[in-house]
Amino acid sequence: MDSLITAAARALAAGDPLGALNRVALRDDAPALALRGIAMAQLGDLDRARTLIRSAGRAFGTRQAVARARCVVAEAEIAFVSRDLGWPAKTLHAARMTLEQHGDWVNAAHARYLEARRLLLIGRLDAAEAELANFDPAPLPPALRTAHDLVVAGIAMRRLRTRQAREALTRAKLAARQAGIPALAAEVESAMRILDTPAARLITGGCERPVLLDEVEALQTSKAFLVDACRHVVRDAEKGASLARRPVLFALVRALGETWPGDVTRDELVARAFGAKSADESHRARLRVEMGRLRAILRGMAAVNATRRGFALVPRRAGDVLVLARPVEEKYAAVLAFLSDGEAWSSSALALALGASQRTVQRALDELALAAKVQFFGRGRARRWVTPPVPSFATTLLLPAPLP
Repeated sequence: MDSLITAAARALAAGDPLGALNRVALRDDAPALALRGIAMAQLGDLDRARTLIRSAGRAFGTRQAVARARCVVAEAEIAFVSRDLGWPAKTLHAARMTLEQHGDWVNAAHARYLEARRLLLIGRLDAAEAELANFDPAPLPPALRTAHDLVVAGIAMRRLRTRQAREALTRAKLAARQAGIPALAAEVESAMRILDTPAARLITGGCERPVLLDEVEALQTSKAFLVDACRHVVRDAEKGASLARRPVLFALVRALGETWPGDVTRDELVARAFGAKSADESHRARLRVEMGRLRAILRGMAAVNATRRGFALVPRRAGDVLVLARPVEEKYAAVLAFLSDGEAWSSSALALALGASQRTVQRALDELALAAKVQFFGRGRARRWVTPPVPSFATTLLLPAPLP
């Protein structure tokens, strides 16, 4: 490796893409193309970066397996930052195996973290956790230790393990400071702010207040009867039941929980559960049927008693009824939640992350665009969606440059 390539690689490893470009911008050999691609990615020009990385991969040739594998990892990271979640994960895994076989443990570890972050993003927490199981990040450079702890913290937050998440983010902050990469430090700070941002609303006795993630975690082990509108479950200290596939029943129990210890009128229950503006006899008959089903599911946890006006919830063991609701509730809240990460998403990536059809997601995006809640750029397959205003910087690329 000549001196300019070495200097450019060191500049990239230190988070200085402009310094790297000053050394290799006019060169078209394979190592220079790869370094230029990584530099352009760090500067945010992902389309140009992808083109350069692919050109470098072709230029290295079949005999330079390690260099080609590094290009695959770089392209995979560009796909991740572009939220192209349909990028072939098997290709990335094969590149990681090649790097491990040739002793390039640093880039192999980075490929592992990319796999884990993708799995985390699409909600496959068990698989993401398995990627990191029995893997020691201590020998790795600070930037990769930061990546490791960001994934650990992300999994912990999704599993409501706030203490573990805080410990991981504290380690990530220290490692990012050692790496000396400002964009990386900013990513850690952004993750840390999540723990101090309201994660849900707690509704009880007709009043509501915002709660942080650690309070949400504490509620999961409380002795109260909890109606969790974030996960669509109901539980007390001894039992629980999921109503994720029973939206009508969940709407009923939530309405009863929000009004506890009072009762809810039949007309209001019909409106909440069936969306009817006024209740006729058919609605009332259906309400009686659904209440019978709800009583069967809540048996042992709570009773649903008929009153003169409607129905009331009566917990069996708990002395209090709590309703945990999302901080923002609207028709397409889940779509907005993914777009709030500041990245530009394709509709296909959103569909994969949400577990919905692409057509359903596209209809949601069109309605949100009409309401000026999202924006798009590009056309056709290149169209990407963001929430306004567009963030001033994208997620930093953590690919360590190959050093001699």
